Amino acid sequence: MGDQIARAEEFEKKAEKKLSGWGLFGSKYEDAADLFDKAANSFKLGKSWEKAGATYIKLANCHLKLESKHEAAQAYVDAAHCYKKASVNEAISCLDQAVNLFCDIGRLSMAARYFKEIAELYESEHNIEQAIVYYEKSADFFQNEEVTTSANQCKQKVAQFAAQVEQYPKSIEIYEEIARQSMNNNLLKYGVKGHLLNAGICQLCKSDVVAISNALERYQELDPTFSGTREYRFLADIAAAVDEEDVVKFTDVVKEFDSMTPLDSWKTTLLLRVKEKLKAKELEEDDLT
Repeated sequence: MGDQIARAEEFEKKAEKKLSGWGLFGSKYEDAADLFDKAANSFKLGKSWEKAGATYIKLANCHLKLESKHEAAQAYVDAAHCYKKASVNEAISCLDQAVNLFCDIGRLSMAARYFKEIAELYESEHNIEQAIVYYEKSADFFQNEEVTTSANQCKQKVAQFAAQVEQYPKSIEIYEEIARQSMNNNLLKYGVKGHLLNAGICQLCKSDVVAISNALERYQELDPTFSGTREYRFLADIAAAVDEEDVVKFTDVVKEFDSMTPLDSWKTTLLLRVKEKLKAKELEEDDLT
């Protein structure tokens, strides 16, 4: 490992020397780029991630001097993948640079892919607000390139996180939009009831019984088979329990559904919020009597 780092430093020194020297028609940048590439690879083999990342940035700068934006963008991506092991902020910064270059040269599907990677890095850091921003950017770019499946994956992430930070209308809009799109696709049709269930749970979090009733009517119009599903029955029964302010009934409905179709942690978290509001109402009424 030490040998690799020594080799890397040697390549880097030679590259720096090339840059400080005189070269014809940009040849010094080509020569330096080749040496920085070798240096970065050797730093990687030596597991010196920060040095590898910094060297890939030097490589990117050489490609920019040579007006090779695609190669420069790829060097920034390579830098980011090294920095991921050492500094998430540096990795995000490099991917941002790469995305700007991919946009400049019209490689929008590549930009979409790396916007998504930035979002995933923010997600890993539990920075939900920034994750939402970048998943939205990625979804827009994938949508423009008509990569619908990837666009929908990113949109679902936005909806999931928006609900976590109590932006329920945003989540509802996304889940309903994906459900509508999926109705026209035989491969995606089977997922419609799941999207409508998620939208319905977000509706419940708004504590507006009229809104959930109206939503359930809309969902039946959107998908005539929905009223025959366990998901529809669950939402209708939950809405009734909320309307009646009956915590016991609410708990029983959730337990029964969960025993047949296990609820994931996202749904459980949102349903607990609804239950807490119900309990708070019950306590208020007890105080008044």
